[in-house]
Amino acid sequence: MTRATPIPDTVTLHVPFRLVKRGGRKEMQIPHGVRPDRKADSTLVKALARAFRWKRMLESGDFATISDLAEREGIAPSYMTRVLRVTLLAPNIVEAILEGRQGPEVTLANLMDPFPMGWHEQGVVLSDKSTTAADQNRHVTGFCATL
Repeated sequence: MTRATPIPDTVTLHVPFRLVKRGGRKEMQIPHGVRPDRKADSTLVKALARAFRWKRMLESGDFATISDLAEREGIAPSYMTRVLRVTLLAPNIVEAILEGRQGPEVTLANLMDPFPMGWHEQGVVLSDKSTTAADQNRHVTGFCATL
């Protein structure tokens, strides 16, 4: 059996992507609509863990002020305050971060800047593309109902 066309020595494959900075490192971003399996951003996960741990320590009464806790942790109180802010994120955004489904615009640097306190507004500002508006409303009302 013979082939009509020979197999080429070189094959060219075109893959559309662009490089974006994400959390201090470069990442390939593929075209809209294609969703690869993602791993959770360890920087964001660590920030969430630290923030909730610090919040728990403050609420327990172990430390009277953020300054006292920051001194024990060896960090600046202003930094601790900015990181503690992530405890105010909507549950669906926290869940997306832990599962690696957050959009490329959700970085620690962006979360350190002020963001809206309303959960619905956070979803709009942070453009959480991983959930629909119906999902956001379901998570928000479900969380409020359990308070």
